[in-house]
Amino acid sequence: MYQTDTSLLDSLADKGLKVTLDSKNNLYKIKCDVVIVGSGCGGGVAAAVLASSGQKVIVLEKGNYFTASDYSSLEGPSQDQLYESGGILATVDGKVMIQAGSTVGGGSAVNWSACIRTPDSLLQEWAKDEKIAFFGGSEYVSAMDAVCERIGVTESCVEEGFQNQVLRKGCENLGLAVHFAPRNSSEKHYCGSCGYGCKKGEKKGTDSTWLVDAVDHGAVILSGCKAERFVLEKSYKSGSIRKKKCLGVMAKSLSNNITKRLQIEAKVTISACGALLTPPLMISSGLKNRHIGRNLHLHPVLMAWGYFPDSINSEFKGKSYEGGIITSVHEVVSADSRPRAIIETPALGPGTFAALCPWVSGLDIKKRMLRFSRTAHVIVIIRDKGSGVVRTEGRASFELDASDKENMKAGLRQALRILIAAGAVEVGTHRSDGLRLKCEGTDKKEIEEFLDEVSADEGPQSLVEKWTTYSSAHQMGSCRMGINEKEGAVDQNGESWEAEGLFVCDGSVLPSAVGVNPMITIESTAYFLSKRIAESLRNNSFPVLVDSFC
Repeated sequence: MYQTDTSLLDSLADKGLKVTLDSKNNLYKIKCDVVIVGSGCGGGVAAAVLASSGQKVIVLEKGNYFTASDYSSLEGPSQDQLYESGGILATVDGKVMIQAGSTVGGGSAVNWSACIRTPDSLLQEWAKDEKIAFFGGSEYVSAMDAVCERIGVTESCVEEGFQNQVLRKGCENLGLAVHFAPRNSSEKHYCGSCGYGCKKGEKKGTDSTWLVDAVDHGAVILSGCKAERFVLEKSYKSGSIRKKKCLGVMAKSLSNNITKRLQIEAKVTISACGALLTPPLMISSGLKNRHIGRNLHLHPVLMAWGYFPDSINSEFKGKSYEGGIITSVHEVVSADSRPRAIIETPALGPGTFAALCPWVSGLDIKKRMLRFSRTAHVIVIIRDKGSGVVRTEGRASFELDASDKENMKAGLRQALRILIAAGAVEVGTHRSDGLRLKCEGTDKKEIEEFLDEVSADEGPQSLVEKWTTYSSAHQMGSCRMGINEKEGAVDQNGESWEAEGLFVCDGSVLPSAVGVNPMITIESTAYFLSKRIAESLRNNSFPVLVDSFC
């Protein structure tokens, strides 16, 4: 927020917002209809829907605002400026490295563009087993359609980058199904640095779509502004199961130029700061529901790699860091056709690559770095049955269950087969012992013996000899939706079971892991929920604010 106290007041007044100074408590009181904490896949969509319905909306985002021309495409600065904890965030035991966006646009500004619709089987599971009816209805399908149209989802790719060429060719050589991954960009989009913000400005995250719509309808986005707590008071509403009501948010600017705290007063308050930050914010505000912070799912990831020397005769053109990040996807299934994992390709900067490589020797890492541009990585993503807990900001725990590890092993073995079939001269994983195989001259038996060595034990603290650090770019489920307060933290409208007027519209409301890249699922769920909130506001279902708010 590049503002001073004076310019902030002028800007808010220009937007038609009522601002008063509370000198005694050294804060500004700002009145609006809806305040949203977070601007990513959930908050961005909610802001657009509610502002378009005529509500005065304020969006709080602790990250900063960047345009396409601001992005450096450099790994170090981008991680520091665009990611939670500077891109270095791990579970408390170090087993999983977590990446989450922290900028205007949230994860949608830095993700890898994959736009996979919520699987039909999952929608039926959530509708029948979890009894969240709307997931099984036509309204949710319509929400997905609206989301895909607004962010310009395309279904194919004109030219694939090096890693996706490898993935596709390996699958084809093995007779495996491989599909184009839908993306929120044009079919010609060839940008390998979207994980550091799309410098070409072609990827359609919330920062260039939904938030633009919101601002066009009068919404105000306060970047560099961190929510401290929701303001709750006792509810005296007769017959209500909710014993509290939410009156807004207390926030502070992260800029030294704003000297006073902000007290945002609103009819409706929406937490959309993601599955890692929504639970700590709710808990620190005094909410007690046992599901807040539990059921955290991470879509754990391990990688396999294959080296393809560059030569005149090579059929794979380009470098590992060039081209669309995810344009191909392969689903790993069991003998009875049940999904076990999906295989895609990652964005991997040289620093991250070097950090992942297990230490063998100084000479080995030098050789690996020289091969970096022609080392194709593929990632294995599982739909985790295990789960974790996040109750305090920056401190998450997570445990895989036995089936997760078995699915990961099956995925890793399939990934290595694909790389070998594509023609890699050497393949391996990032396991601590440097597991690898030189492919030239090996027969089928030797390959199978190598694949039998693959394991999926996590982290150095798992106290096994051969371990691997997992990664996560998808977080969900930590304020799950439930049919009652015993089953979830929020109801089917996204409203807290404890506090009237407090809603959650982000990935934390999802009942379980999705199993595919979750952007479309999160945006569609937020679209559906915010439509319901807009309808309730039109029907005056929320209390009118009074000046006694304190």
